[in-house]
Amino acid sequence: MKPGIHPAYGPVVYRDRSAGFTFLTRSTATSDKTIAWEDGNTYPVIDVEISAASHPFWTGKQRLLDTAGRVEKFRAKYARKAK
Repeated sequence: MKPGIHPAYGPVVYRDRSAGFTFLTRSTATSDKTIAWEDGNTYPVIDVEISAASHPFWTGKQRLLDTAGRVEKFRAKYARKAK
């Protein structure tokens, strides 16, 4: 890698405020806000709206849509107009 052309890569805490879930990882993202982590160090924190802890697909609270009923309504509506 060429020196001086890449962004700084360091530890960052991502926080999902809706689920109260935080995790420490490494990233090039930065933030002015900081958080004291479990190891006693202070890291930049980035708030995210959704993560695996709150996403409906991963939590099992996903809603299934009744697409068959909607398709039948659509076909019935436009079948009347075609006649």
